[in-house]
Amino acid sequence: MHNIVIDKPYEFVPPYESRFWRPIVERLMARHLRREYGVVEVECRHIERLAASLRAGHGVLLTPNHCRPADPFVVGTLARRLRQPVFFMASWHLFMQDRWTRWVLRRMGAFSVYREGMDKAAVAAAIDILATARRPLVIYPEGVITRSNDSLRSLMEGTSLIATRAARRRAETGGRVVVHTVALRYLFCGDIDRALDRVLSDIETRLTWRRPQRHLTALERIRKVGTALLALKEIECTGQVGSGDIDQRVEALINHLLSPIEAEWSLTTQGDGVVARVKRLRIAMMPDIVSGRLDEAERDRRWAQLADCYLAQQLWCYPPDYIRNHASVDRYLETVERFEEDVTDYAHCHRPMRCIVEVDEAIEVSPQRDRSTGDDPLMQRIEDRLRAMLTELSRESRMM
Repeated sequence: MHNIVIDKPYEFVPPYESRFWRPIVERLMARHLRREYGVVEVECRHIERLAASLRAGHGVLLTPNHCRPADPFVVGTLARRLRQPVFFMASWHLFMQDRWTRWVLRRMGAFSVYREGMDKAAVAAAIDILATARRPLVIYPEGVITRSNDSLRSLMEGTSLIATRAARRRAETGGRVVVHTVALRYLFCGDIDRALDRVLSDIETRLTWRRPQRHLTALERIRKVGTALLALKEIECTGQVGSGDIDQRVEALINHLLSPIEAEWSLTTQGDGVVARVKRLRIAMMPDIVSGRLDEAERDRRWAQLADCYLAQQLWCYPPDYIRNHASVDRYLETVERFEEDVTDYAHCHRPMRCIVEVDEAIEVSPQRDRSTGDDPLMQRIEDRLRAMLTELSRESRMM
């Protein structure tokens, strides 16, 4: 389990602007993208759309999909080609890894947001960046890294709140705030059979299977390994293997993990996605953990509940019928990478990768939020555009 929840009092890490460090960090980012993530080429499409908004002096919000850890470095490439630095809103736990990571993140333009509570400082900083048009602001509305490039998961509505409040402030001086959706699409250009076999063979060994399942097709092998990993989690959490197809079993296990905790904290699902459910639970549990008021037994029980929340969120990141509906090289690789990450907390770099960064037309943000319908109109437009762009870009992937 990745250490994404920090049991320390939150301290806001503000935006940092430095002209001196900018070219140095940009070179570090480009090198890191190649060495750590295997991305050897970044193709930026329609950057003239973003350039036009910058020339017009608009406050600019960029809302990319968030499918890989390399995403900030790829967006940084877009910024470098425009010669326009950006600010990123990034989870606080990233700043708490070590001093070097914190130093680099700040000079990349990242500032912290606290997922386990209402972070008024981060919201205020984001609004100010947009309202003053100091730099474009990058927010990943999915809120988590999904490792499913072709599947856009539910978006967090805090993005709309920030954009609307900034538009209201900027309208006072006659300015505008616009949103550019940005589709990130990674394409694996290497030997897919070799990449899959390397990871699957390792997992099959960990499962104590006597030999690699190379006699199966890639789809059969992935499904067999995935079914085995799911069954192990079902036995661990419920005492028995679930019934139904894989997608039904995943949904049942997620609810088995989250529903009792939600009942304890008197929280309802309200029809929200898993990320929103997990966020509400963390917000409810973390204050007492951070305060140190709990005895050791209760503290351990809360951490066990947080581990259940983490597992539920990881299960949610497997989209239904992801490789069966569209048997592309990239979907197969993403699925196997997620297996590896969930088993070992680490995913090998598979190179070479190329990434397409496509910028959409500007969406002007209204200073007033339309509350006449249940869905947020701005978030719906962002979701619709991102989904359409990713669907179109998925056609560029090689098929198995």
